[in-house]
Amino acid sequence: MTSTAEEDDQVTVHATAVAISGAGLLIRGKSGSGKSDLALRLIDRGATLISDDYVVVSREKDQLLLGPPPNLAGKLEIRSLGIFECEYLAGIALKLVVDLKDCPDRFPLDRQIRILLGIAVPSCTLDAMESSADIKAEWALQRIGRGTTES
Repeated sequence: MTSTAEEDDQVTVHATAVAISGAGLLIRGKSGSGKSDLALRLIDRGATLISDDYVVVSREKDQLLLGPPPNLAGKLEIRSLGIFECEYLAGIALKLVVDLKDCPDRFPLDRQIRILLGIAVPSCTLDAMESSADIKAEWALQRIGRGTTES
């Protein structure tokens, strides 16, 4: 199967994404790992939903933009309560990938990079079920925004 240039510049990933102060945070993990739960806590702290469950990642020049698939726009699943409608954003630049794990890596941000559509993106690992996961995600994003990843 061959792909066109347009297909090479866009991919839909199983993830959840939020925007914090205009910066995109992509939360990845297996089903049931807490992606939507972490997003809900970040939204409660002032973040805005981009997409839940699946996220469209598009490459535009040297940056990656996040948005929802049309059928998921503005929908957030809150486990045991159902699907809720909420405000959402699209076209937000990806600044950090958070990979959810039960036992997060101890490596500092300067040692964790993920490649998406040929572009390197800072990343970190978190346990979504830790009570401080939302704060850790915000702090990681702030450090990247300041241009410092050294510990």
